[in-house]
Amino acid sequence: MRVMLREVHDSDLPVFFRQMNDPEALRMAAFTPADPADRDAFDAQWARIMSSAFVVRTILADGDVVGNAAVYGEPGEREVTYWVDRAWWGRGVATAALRGLLAEVAERPLYARAAADNAGSLRVLEKCGFRRSVLARGFAQARGEEIDELVLVLQG
Repeated sequence: MRVMLREVHDSDLPVFFRQMNDPEALRMAAFTPADPADRDAFDAQWARIMSSAFVVRTILADGDVVGNAAVYGEPGEREVTYWVDRAWWGRGVATAALRGLLAEVAERPLYARAAADNAGSLRVLEKCGFRRSVLARGFAQARGEEIDELVLVLQG
């Protein structure tokens, strides 16, 4: 399988919207928009993202749009984020995509956050060199409750 990153095209957005409305994926991600089914809010958020200085990429696996990855935030506090369609979980796509993104963005440190019980995402981040830094608590919209969240850091 070949995993590639490319700039986001407008035609990717309906795919991202569908992916972000998978109930199991939402529960695993935990920290999601209040109403992921609100298409107007989704479109407004992506309009802001696309007009920002963020590094945002579409993830392709064998030519199919399977998710997105980004680096965002203020200098010195930049974070990585990614979303991979659940049908592609466990196949190395997220790891390959994150490695590609990290090769493109040389700035360090970079931070990441994941629900403490999201073993798959934690494994991806640690394979890419992120190390656990802080355990925090935050309100997880997708779960409707406060949960543990790990902050990870990738140093230079």
